[in-house]
Amino acid sequence: MTQINRRTLLAGAAATGALAATAAFAQQDVLETKPDLTGKSILITGCSTGFGRLAAEHFARMGAKVFATMRNTPRPEADELMVIALHDNLDINVVQLDVTQQNEIDAAVAYAEKESGGAIDVLINNAGISFGGPIEIQDMEATQLTFDTNVFGPHRMARAVLPAMRKAKSGLIINVSSQLGRVIAPSYGQYSPTKFALEAMSEGMAYELVPHGIDVTVIEPGGYPTMIWSNANKNSLELLDRADEKHTSGYPALIEPLGKRTGGGSTDPMDVPKAMAEVIAMAPGTRPLRRPVHPGGKPQIAINELTAKVQVGWLGNSGYGPWVKAVH
Repeated sequence: MTQINRRTLLAGAAATGALAATAAFAQQDVLETKPDLTGKSILITGCSTGFGRLAAEHFARMGAKVFATMRNTPRPEADELMVIALHDNLDINVVQLDVTQQNEIDAAVAYAEKESGGAIDVLINNAGISFGGPIEIQDMEATQLTFDTNVFGPHRMARAVLPAMRKAKSGLIINVSSQLGRVIAPSYGQYSPTKFALEAMSEGMAYELVPHGIDVTVIEPGGYPTMIWSNANKNSLELLDRADEKHTSGYPALIEPLGKRTGGGSTDPMDVPKAMAEVIAMAPGTRPLRRPVHPGGKPQIAINELTAKVQVGWLGNSGYGPWVKAVH
């Protein structure tokens, strides 16, 4: 496992060059009122770009001890983040972690718990992947990778951190889902099915962890202009290259846009880390099960409200009632 912290980067001869290359990042922080996360230890997956990258810096600027994990370190994104941490004296450790690799998960969580002196306070399952196109053209390679990353990855991460969290009788797990985990659009491959599964897994865990003092919150972003679009375009084109015509021939209108998708418009991806920070700063036991995030429409709200009502109506008077009511 590779860990990069302020001490290790200072020892590297490349630090000076990296600082010059990333000086612009250090100038971007804008003074604003922020929740106080002082003393919180937070482990985030998928920190090379997007919400994870923004969240790592944002939380550290609010006083948190951040374990920013990403695959395939060393890599330029890791160096850039650590140079910002050095320049602005932020408590950020970059740790190698691929959520599909159990050995990397075990090593990263053990490192974070050792550095934190016990259980980490917050796990944020942010790493994700997407392939576009109709379900029929999704071969098993794409399907397995999508589920392995978007569902089994968060499951592996939760299993790794929960023993220590349960022992501490405290903790928070934030799972980054999507609007498309509750409302389903065609031609997004297995993305919606995996996020739908993540939503269900998160809700089940939220009930089960009530007696242990551990909260679970699902963040449901709408469209934002992050790297997920360009990465998904690349994945989709690779999928099409190996797809059989007998599967693709039925969907010309759905296949034509693949590789060209963009999303989010002028929305600000910082909305998501800010929403996460607000949830983290809330008192244990008061955090919402689901938090939609987007400046525009949030069609999943009606679904969230209805399912909460159904869950309480169905299980509220059962032996599970206190747990269900505590979550809803």
